[in-house]
Amino acid sequence: MEYTEKLAYQSNYWYNDGLKKANIRDLSGAIVSLRKSLQFNRENVMARNLLGLVYYGRGEVVEALVEWIISKNFRSYENIANYYIKKVQETPSELETINQAIHKYNQCLVYCQQNGEDLAIIQLKKVIAAHPGFLKAHQLLALLYLHTEQYAKARQILRRAHKMDITNEITLNYMHELNQLRSQKVAKLKEEKGQHTVTYNLGNETIIQPVSASLKDNAAVLTIVNIAIGIAVGAAVVWFLIAPAVNQKESQVVNKSVISLSEQIAAKDTQIETLKKELESYRSTSDETESALQTASSTQESYEALLKVSRQFDGGNTSNADMLEGLLTVNPDALGEQAKSVYDEIAGELFPVMCNRLYEQAKSSMAENDYDSAVTDLERVVRMDEGYDDGAALKLLGDAYTGKKDEENAKATYERVVQNYAGTQAAEDAQKALSGVGGSQNQDNNE
Repeated sequence: MEYTEKLAYQSNYWYNDGLKKANIRDLSGAIVSLRKSLQFNRENVMARNLLGLVYYGRGEVVEALVEWIISKNFRSYENIANYYIKKVQETPSELETINQAIHKYNQCLVYCQQNGEDLAIIQLKKVIAAHPGFLKAHQLLALLYLHTEQYAKARQILRRAHKMDITNEITLNYMHELNQLRSQKVAKLKEEKGQHTVTYNLGNETIIQPVSASLKDNAAVLTIVNIAIGIAVGAAVVWFLIAPAVNQKESQVVNKSVISLSEQIAAKDTQIETLKKELESYRSTSDETESALQTASSTQESYEALLKVSRQFDGGNTSNADMLEGLLTVNPDALGEQAKSVYDEIAGELFPVMCNRLYEQAKSSMAENDYDSAVTDLERVVRMDEGYDDGAALKLLGDAYTGKKDEENAKATYERVVQNYAGTQAAEDAQKALSGVGGSQNQDNNE
């Protein structure tokens, strides 16, 4: 109990530290503290809910939803995470806007890799307008402004990003770089200003001295002379341009009409091409959004199934068939690093036991010519461990398909055994069985 109380105390300490930092918009520091809190107690619902809010405050909505879903599964009643999830889901238009903003942000990264800074800047302005709290978009836009030497705009964007998260390392680095560039530019201007000198030769010596005051005094006179020369040149140009224009007035009217029509046609063509590109963009965006929603749904289902199996596993029930069904519905590729370790731990203890049990049941079913039951059990065995018993389980699955007269699946299964487990007894038996399946098919074709 003393060890458990110490863990709970440490978790609560880091939660309070994260809460203080979140209150002063130190979101990066809050994330570090809250992750430490969850390391000491992963079921600290308050810390997990606050971590989701911090992610949401930085515009990272997907990460926020993951934390709230995990919190909901730890405690499904009297949990404010239910309210947060409901508020996000009840405004699908806002969620769609956020998805579009994330898609455009990823497209901007592609533009940057292709040296399309101008297109990326235009797109990022739209992203920030649609999703003002998206911190990463602000940082990328500021970086592009720095790269294109638009320092005033970069400073404005960085100030807004700094208000969102006052200790974000990327924002602080960009601000430091901006200050360095500005200092270098000021020093260069001072150096250029001090180079107004006159150079001339005196005998064998070269004399360098500042511009004399007399030249500065005559600057006004020189300016007036230049203006007079400009007026004279302008008058001559106007005279020689207006005279031919008077004689060719009719032809100019015709030319203007032709040019106007040409510009209208070009504008229409450009508008049509733009609309085509926008239509293609909307189509691709719709497909990607649908794929993202399906991925998010699969991830949520995998986490919920894993949490349910984890509770059963912690209770010591390692022979429950329902627990195996739940674990087989989990997609390991959709899990995070911590969840993947939990999955591997449970699978490492459950799969060998269930493989042995189901394999023996399948043998009994085959002896009784109950091929449907054998196929069901063996498919589970193969999903857990395809190479179980040096490929013998996979070969027996091919036999069960043959018993069901499912020759297509039987042939494919035997070929997998021959290809993946060459040199084993199962591969030799599968090769012989393949000859039988082929012969049966040829006999049917002849008939």
